[in-house]
Amino acid sequence: MKKALIIGCGGVASVTIHKCCQNSDVFGEIMIASRTKSKCDALKVKLDGGKTIIHTAQVDADNVDELIALIKGFKPEVVINLALPYQDLTVMDACLATKTHYIDTANYEPTDTAKFEYKWQWDYRERFEKAGLTAILGCGFDPGVTGVFSAYAQKHHFDEINYIDILDANAGDHGYPFATNFNPEINIREVTAKGSYWENGDWVETEPMEIKRVYNFPEIGEKDMYLLHHEELESLAINIKGIKRIRFFMTFGQSYLTHLKCLENVGMTSIEPIEFDGKMIVPLQFLKAVLPDPASLGPRTKGKTNIGCIFKGKKDGIEKSYYIYNVCDHEECYREVGSQAISYTTGVPAMIGAMLLLQGVWRKPGVYNVEEFDPDPFMAALNKWGLPWQESFNPEPVD
Repeated sequence: MKKALIIGCGGVASVTIHKCCQNSDVFGEIMIASRTKSKCDALKVKLDGGKTIIHTAQVDADNVDELIALIKGFKPEVVINLALPYQDLTVMDACLATKTHYIDTANYEPTDTAKFEYKWQWDYRERFEKAGLTAILGCGFDPGVTGVFSAYAQKHHFDEINYIDILDANAGDHGYPFATNFNPEINIREVTAKGSYWENGDWVETEPMEIKRVYNFPEIGEKDMYLLHHEELESLAINIKGIKRIRFFMTFGQSYLTHLKCLENVGMTSIEPIEFDGKMIVPLQFLKAVLPDPASLGPRTKGKTNIGCIFKGKKDGIEKSYYIYNVCDHEECYREVGSQAISYTTGVPAMIGAMLLLQGVWRKPGVYNVEEFDPDPFMAALNKWGLPWQESFNPEPVD
């Protein structure tokens, strides 16, 4: 019977907690901790009665001492960090101080700069290695499953992979004029930042939403998609053999883009503090407070997501293409765990990664991205736990 501490109680955390309870043979006991304990308690009431024992606690994930006290009191084998990306380093510090394994779904980014990269967390490699601890970074879907897909393609289908296009399509409709499918602050920072892609050993920077493509997604149809910077490009460029170019595309509807541009034009997406009514506020944080909570979108979202990777490379000297992807239905996710598919596709992989770590399958001292582990047990678990994958050996290319 393994013990896991889950930090956070938003939409993604709720899915991970549901899945841990479904997987009680591994997760015998869990602690749900967040700044708002009432949210943890409400989820405990909903899930109590199964085989997994559930505890709750209040914790400030910005406070290392509070985190250390919580971990020492509960003594988990792994901390599943589903708090904000700003808090990754404090949670990692607490794990080192308490000799506890670590896993997250998104890389660290500082609160005062709209920039995210793995440098800060990779700097922890030697400390985790010396402590004999495993830290698994970016174990959501993208990043996460996209890295596992890449490792699987490399292991089974290619001698070298030269091109990777990661495609993230959401054809869901929540009925609001404007809402984000995950944390609004993180979502808007990501979308309004400059885009970039990795090519021939260098980063090529683009203006936000400068590069647009139209792609015909299986089970979804044609969608407009835009090139963004995304963190898994950084690790895949290092860990996948033969890479010449990696790009990341995400779909957006025109209504979303129009609203976002208006908000940007009037300064509401800014992360620079301003004085209002005698107080200093960050406009983007205020905007987050007035937008619909992504965790509330589940009952009103219809449609599907399609997230996957298109690979082009060589096998036995012959060029080949390969597309591997998952299609997830928003309404089916809500029926199962009370969540829309965006949270589901991130929360399920977090449980799977923690499971493999606890079982010793994905465990070695140091700090790792998911593509550095054997992909096969993770791929099998995706099929078992709700994210079955499909493949095509003749995919439509991205221009």
